[in-house]
Amino acid sequence: MDKDIAISKEEQPLMVTIRCLTYNHEPYIRQCLEGFVMQKTNFRFEAIVHDDASTDGTAAIIREYAEKYPDIIKPIYETENQYSKHDGSLRRIMDAHTHGKYVAVCEGDDYWIDPLKLQKQVDFLEGNPDFIACFHNAFVYNLFAIDRSRIFNKEKKNIFGTKDLIEKKWFIPTASIVFHRVDLSDIPSCFKKYSMDVALMLYLSKSGKIYGFKEIMSVYRLGTLGSVTANNISSGKSIYTLKKYIFFLSAVNREFFNSQFEYSVVKRKMIAYLSIVKYYITKICVK
Repeated sequence: MDKDIAISKEEQPLMVTIRCLTYNHEPYIRQCLEGFVMQKTNFRFEAIVHDDASTDGTAAIIREYAEKYPDIIKPIYETENQYSKHDGSLRRIMDAHTHGKYVAVCEGDDYWIDPLKLQKQVDFLEGNPDFIACFHNAFVYNLFAIDRSRIFNKEKKNIFGTKDLIEKKWFIPTASIVFHRVDLSDIPSCFKKYSMDVALMLYLSKSGKIYGFKEIMSVYRLGTLGSVTANNISSGKSIYTLKKYIFFLSAVNREFFNSQFEYSVVKRKMIAYLSIVKYYITKICVK
């Protein structure tokens, strides 16, 4: 009788591509990469780690991990910062290197704390084909605060669907997102310059539902000095928050989103920020 031949993980189809953007994250990138290599899965995954011409020791740490874990860490080293060009080159580079059935996201100053994170999220998406994406809760480590640690979403239950996501005021930690790789060629132009977690999820929800795990599986750092762009001003808490809502305001008010989401709560939330946006947009926001 023929014996079943076990297929090694290296021969399996690629299930997940992790997209990791990093710039001047020397104090943080090692912890980020450790979160990738500690993942325990029954499928193959890879991490595309894009160093956008860092001027500190970030690239050297990435090289160390790429040599030690060549099947997981797939580095890209730039000699010129791509994000600051604002011409879509960074997105095109990452898209060209993304081949997994699913896409996970983790920027270089955030990190994962659950070794089963990818397995749990992929298992859910594989078992629930009507869902296009999922995310999970996270700790926030605030470098500005005395009490530095808090929980991203305090509501201790899972959520289903985009309507719940909006009405229950859940936030989406960047490092928590896993979604079906889809064609983003028709994504609205407001995404060409920025990458906004909630807006991306709203876009993805055209094709399926979104699920939120109550479990805390990552840490989001607020107030790090490094960023994915050489001229980004997101190291200031209030300025970062303002820019975030300015972008979100422009995204949800587009005809694209209005045709998809009729929830008045979205517009009410955005109108609440409009007076602040009008005052500050020409004063402190980088165009």
